[in-house]
Amino acid sequence: MKRIALALILGTVPAAAWAQQGSQCGPRAVVTAHLAEKFGESRHSMGLAGNNTMMEVYASEKSGTWTITVTLPTGITCLVASGEGFETLTEALPAKGDPA
Repeated sequence: MKRIALALILGTVPAAAWAQQGSQCGPRAVVTAHLAEKFGESRHSMGLAGNNTMMEVYASEKSGTWTITVTLPTGITCLVASGEGFETLTEALPAKGDPA
């Protein structure tokens, strides 16, 4: 459900609005270096949105912190959300017709 909500948000917010987030945005290399140096976070997953933006999840398995970023086609990366308690999960899909 969270993925659907994020996709809806990413698909409806104009790219210019992301770039206007001030200190929440910056060049991708600067933002990712900050996440690595300050929080020990590395990229764990990524996906492409319909509006040519790239969504990435950075996390630290050691500290449990996580950050979701969105990178615009211009190379500007914006922080979308962050938190604690990150866990890597691999769950099987429910069988067809099984109301999970």
